[in-house]
Amino acid sequence: MPPSAHVVKTVLTAEKHYLMRGTGAYRRASLALFLSGFSTFSLLYSVQPLLPIFSQEFSVSPAESSLSLSLSTGFLALAIVCAAALSEGLGRRSLMSISLLGAALLTVATAFASNWQLLLVIRALQGFALGGVPAVAMAYLAEEIDPRGLGATMGLYVGGTAFGGMSGRVLTAIFAEYLSWRPALLLIGVIGLAAALGFIALLPPSRNFVRRPGFDPCFHARAWLGHLANPALPFLFAVAFLAMGSFVTIYNYTGFRLVAPPYGLNQTELGLIFTVYLFGIAAASIGGLVGDRIGHFSMLLFGLTLTAAGSALTLSAALPSIILGIVVLTAGFFMSHSIASGLVGRLAHGTKGHASSLYMLAYYVGSSLVGSAGGWFWATDGWAAVVTFTLVLLALAFISACVAQRLARIKA
Repeated sequence: MPPSAHVVKTVLTAEKHYLMRGTGAYRRASLALFLSGFSTFSLLYSVQPLLPIFSQEFSVSPAESSLSLSLSTGFLALAIVCAAALSEGLGRRSLMSISLLGAALLTVATAFASNWQLLLVIRALQGFALGGVPAVAMAYLAEEIDPRGLGATMGLYVGGTAFGGMSGRVLTAIFAEYLSWRPALLLIGVIGLAAALGFIALLPPSRNFVRRPGFDPCFHARAWLGHLANPALPFLFAVAFLAMGSFVTIYNYTGFRLVAPPYGLNQTELGLIFTVYLFGIAAASIGGLVGDRIGHFSMLLFGLTLTAAGSALTLSAALPSIILGIVVLTAGFFMSHSIASGLVGRLAHGTKGHASSLYMLAYYVGSSLVGSAGGWFWATDGWAAVVTFTLVLLALAFISACVAQRLARIKA
């Protein structure tokens, strides 16, 4: 057989292992990954609307109350690196299942925390448990889904994360308004447990994943260093750090601004603002589809521009303009995230799980460090300082995306 014919035959054989759009397995995988994104982010961000309540009940500052979220995202970032290595031996599906179940049970435990320190410890453990999902989920998609439709599928997964982030915030705020914060977190944990069981029942086993028995630290170190040596990838990791940090900063301190005069919103009203995540769901899916057609870097730059425009709009004193700004910010951020995460899968050479883990490490370190740092700007000079801080970060993210685009072209 001529070499060219052998290559064609190998490619065709490999394509038969992909989950193709329109098949039952594809639909089950899409729904399962949607549930994993929903569960992960509803559990992770359920405390965000409770930050003003924590500040009052436990007598801590706004920046200290944000630790209930920042510790979770920080430990999640640490766990992601470990999870990528573990998944090479344990398997993508098994690790995600264990992570989702563990995080849901820890959320239930949070409702019974007797003091602020114990609450923080449980939230840190919850973040560590959730680390088995985000990077592994993206690696599963990159390995199992037909590359021609990866952008749309990645958009659906990110849409699930947006829906989860919205649901966790909105439902927790409403439950807390009528039941107090402890029953609210208990109910969110039960919902997360149901989503985890649905994920386990639906997700098809990996067909393109090759298990690596044992643990070889040299292999993992080479894989991570190899991705860092890729000219374009570190700049996409920078986009994740900067964009996510900006997004979380706005959401962390919007609650403090809007529960205070002259707005005086209650918990239910504050929670309903988070329904703007629906725009994030739509933007993630649309961004992936349009990016497949006109170019992913173009859509990434457009998404970052939208994010900055939304942040600037929140400077208005009028509540409708503030809400519009949050809508635009949310749509732009989730569009950027779905595109950037998909680009990492495309530009990485092999060990895609390791590449995804570095992206998600930057993403959650940005959430943890920048999200807490925003509290200093809020305490120092109010909302104008918070927005200025985020606009500087987003300008740096835009520059990083431009550099990544140029280097990816040179590399090609």
